[in-house]
Amino acid sequence: MRIGLLTDGGYPYANGESRLWCDRLVRGLPQHEFDLFALSRSADQERQGWVRLPDHVGHVRTAPMWTGADDSRQAGGRRGLTGRLATGLGRSYGRRDRRRFEEDVAALVGAVCAGSGADGPQDGGGHAGTASALFAGGLHGLAELAREKGGLHTALRSETTVRIVESACRAPGTGRTVHSATVPDYLAFTTELERALRPLSLDWYDEDGLGAVDLCHAASGGAAALPGLLAKRFFGVPLLVTEHGVPLRSHYLAAPEAASGAPVRALLANFHRLLASEVYREAALITPGNTHVRRWQERFGADRERIRTVYPGMEADRFRSVGEDDDGGGPGTLVWIGRIEPAKDLIALLHAFAEVRRAEPDARLRIFGAPSEEGEGDAYLTQCRALAAQLFPDEAADAHAVGDNPVTFEEIGGPEVPDLAEAYAAGGVVVLSSVVEGFPISLVEAMFCARATVSTDVGAVVEVVGGTGLVVPPRNPRALADACVALLRDPERRARLGAAARARALELFTVEQNLDAFRGIYLDLVGHAPARWPASSQTRAEAGPPRPFALPPEAHVLDALPPVPVGATAVVAAGTAPAGASRVPSWAIGAECACAGVCAAGDGHA
Repeated sequence: MRIGLLTDGGYPYANGESRLWCDRLVRGLPQHEFDLFALSRSADQERQGWVRLPDHVGHVRTAPMWTGADDSRQAGGRRGLTGRLATGLGRSYGRRDRRRFEEDVAALVGAVCAGSGADGPQDGGGHAGTASALFAGGLHGLAELAREKGGLHTALRSETTVRIVESACRAPGTGRTVHSATVPDYLAFTTELERALRPLSLDWYDEDGLGAVDLCHAASGGAAALPGLLAKRFFGVPLLVTEHGVPLRSHYLAAPEAASGAPVRALLANFHRLLASEVYREAALITPGNTHVRRWQERFGADRERIRTVYPGMEADRFRSVGEDDDGGGPGTLVWIGRIEPAKDLIALLHAFAEVRRAEPDARLRIFGAPSEEGEGDAYLTQCRALAAQLFPDEAADAHAVGDNPVTFEEIGGPEVPDLAEAYAAGGVVVLSSVVEGFPISLVEAMFCARATVSTDVGAVVEVVGGTGLVVPPRNPRALADACVALLRDPERRARLGAAARARALELFTVEQNLDAFRGIYLDLVGHAPARWPASSQTRAEAGPPRPFALPPEAHVLDALPPVPVGATAVVAAGTAPAGASRVPSWAIGAECACAGVCAAGDGHA
């Protein structure tokens, strides 16, 4: 089977999001061939290069979404080369194509400006459905124009598009925020719209690109799934969407920090909401990484019948050395592990630990982590160190002496803590204090290490813990402290929860369960996909026999076979059998042909 893996700012880049998960998926399913279609997000990501790819990765096409459109014209091709924008850069459309472009942009931008997609399918007035239909029509119309004529990126940056945006923003029925947009807002939104729609203009949509794959698997929603939408429209390729986080939620969280004004943020939020709804509507199957993500998907139109939760797999073997009775740094030690950033709320953890010290004077807190790559990470670490010195003034004389200071900030890789497993083994209780969390990877790692945990109730924490740890409200240092003290004072409970946590993690969160799930999903989706012949062929006779796995099992029909001598080779032509003949999967054709002679000899086969 040939899988087209679609990523946005991720695999195969060395520092991409979901890189590790994608790499495990590709390496864990060597029976399939993978073609990679990757959007890059920064010059730094390009400079750091790719991870080493296994041999069963075929073509690799990449496209930079961070450059100007004029800088994206690079040679497209096979593995190791990059994708490019479709031909027609700078081309002016004729009168008919201009009218076609204007109608499609007006439909898409009109749906975005109306903002009525917010209520999704729950809106009984039908307005949300109308906006979704307009958006989908405009999106696919622009995609077809780009494929046939090229030049879409140039047209999207033209004065015509700006005027269409202005007209849509001033139209009756738009929200107050959008209606208040000014000329700089129109220009800013037009720029962002062209960048968001740039995947429509790539040269990936041909018989050697996405038309050659049996299944498109988008490693996230949003921009990564756009090529999958077009592959389904142009070639009938089924689309599988996996989301471990919620791209739409990320856009909402990032909006207040953006430099753009409120009208632009509102327009972009509406755009991404409508795009997510279209992706969910067209996907053959959606696989959220947890029920927290699933609730977001259902909220924005995903059909429950086409959703299957598949937990992201993690390697358990690296934590096998940590035993259930191993308290490492002592049963009175709390351990926190992660990226040091405001979302982790170490401030609340330090205030909670001050309460813990009052109840348990010998307790210690070891914080393992490094600042996040964003600029605020270093400032937040400095703030946390200052607060620790303020809360424990008599004990903070040496900020690096692990034995004397009750709170230490450490990095993994030193002589005392050489690896991640040793960090989890350094204490008896692992704490997670976040106020924002998706799938809590550090919590699963602690469970692999048979550690009792205390966590805040955010994201998928409750789903992951499942009763094997204590969960408290976020931003509540008192509740966090009480839960930690309860476990520090009860070693039997710690051991019991730790053993249950390890058993749960080994059952649900291993790489093996993740690979088993997608192995079955791939076969099921391709097995139920409609038959596809190359689009360039005028007739099926010209196309020849369809590719294995490009057809459902019912497409290969055995004809009435004449008697075949034992040892002879039988050749079966697809699609020539009379009605009622036996039907076998495409991958079983070889076996059927091989046993035809034995069957003819009357060896007992049906």
